[in-house]
Amino acid sequence: MSDVRQHADDIHDQFSDHLDVSVEDVEERLATLVDEYKVPMDEARRSVTNHYLEEAGLERDDLSSGSSEAVNVEDVDEPEEWVDLTAKVIELWDPRSDSVAQVGLLGDPTGTIKFTKWAKSDLPALEEGGVYSLQNVVTDEYQGRYSVKLNSTTIIEERDEDIEVGDDTSVIEGALIDMQSGSGLIKRCPEDDCTRVLQNGRCNEHGEVEGEFDLRIKAVVDDGLDAHEVIFDKDATENLTGLSLEEAKDMAMDALDTTVVADEIAADIVGTYYRIEGPTFGRYVLADDVTELDGPADAEELLIKARSM
Repeated sequence: MSDVRQHADDIHDQFSDHLDVSVEDVEERLATLVDEYKVPMDEARRSVTNHYLEEAGLERDDLSSGSSEAVNVEDVDEPEEWVDLTAKVIELWDPRSDSVAQVGLLGDPTGTIKFTKWAKSDLPALEEGGVYSLQNVVTDEYQGRYSVKLNSTTIIEERDEDIEVGDDTSVIEGALIDMQSGSGLIKRCPEDDCTRVLQNGRCNEHGEVEGEFDLRIKAVVDDGLDAHEVIFDKDATENLTGLSLEEAKDMAMDALDTTVVADEIAADIVGTYYRIEGPTFGRYVLADDVTELDGPADAEELLIKARSM
């Protein structure tokens, strides 16, 4: 089976319950984009999927991948995956949008994770302290924090049991040896409930959009034994560097180049020792509390480590 046909089969399976469309129609649309217009397959698949979403009057979260895997909270480390969770509702918050029915915090023995339940999904309400089996939820990510979204395909079953919620807080003491790409002044998708970082002005889900500026640091901190990936959100970045989002925007505008912000930050923090405390989300530690330490920062050794990564 050709690559185009396989992708066509996958898309057809997602829409077979919503539209009267054949595999051949899907394959023809994909082939036109890939073969005639030389569009990369990932982009072609998104374009064709968006076409059928609009035709069916659906949102992307209404589509099931066809299969989902039972995981623990600590296993959620990629966005846009379909998973099953058994978790306890630790806390419920007031939604900030009419499109959201419930928002709060779930937990299992491996840690905690935010959840969002869409109003249009018409799902039963979750209660604080209740334990639920949640099948077919979609993972999401914002500034290193992973979350799950409950949608119209999600199945909720209340469990007559209690589970102990684990502590996922990490404490790291070490040298910040590298600042990764995607740090500094970035742009995010402005669409409701979408916070994806834009790549060349495009959102993976919403296409070309006018992004909103944000500030973050994706760093590697070496504690002498392991290298840890740490994300500083806007507030943590401003506190760490003393550079505000508005100042970063002005700096980029003066230079006509957003990369000057990352360069300025890197010059200030790389090689410095810190104590960092915060929750762990997948492979990332989110910096909630940061203290600068005095440490034997060997600049040459740190540079060698950073270049070897």
